[in-house]
Amino acid sequence: MPIKTNKEEPPALNLTPMIDVLFLLIIFFMVGTRFTDEEPKIKVQLPTVGSAASLSTAPQKRVVQIFKDGTIQLDDEMVTPPELTQTLKKAIVEDPAVSISVRGDADGPFQHVASVLAACREAGVQNMAVSVKMQR
Repeated sequence: MPIKTNKEEPPALNLTPMIDVLFLLIIFFMVGTRFTDEEPKIKVQLPTVGSAASLSTAPQKRVVQIFKDGTIQLDDEMVTPPELTQTLKKAIVEDPAVSISVRGDADGPFQHVASVLAACREAGVQNMAVSVKMQR
């Protein structure tokens, strides 16, 4: 039986990559803290305005639901097709970018959905969407 002449070395853990990452994190946080300290020290005269108007709001999204029996609900309020047209005309005057999402009952006749789409078009709605459910 041969005798081993060289000694086995115990496994070693290489810490060099971990130390590199640690130093990079330290540098990152030191640089980030330095920027926040310098910003208030910069002497800049900010412009002034006489009156400030609010920024425009995001376009309003309205939901029209059409039930199986043909009843129409705009947001949380039951309406008829003429009332829907009038309400949407008022909404367009307030915000021309208003968008309408039409949700019709799958078991109801398509004629109800078509009459709602016609009412929306008559009111002048430019952004309309018909909601559907994807099959899986």
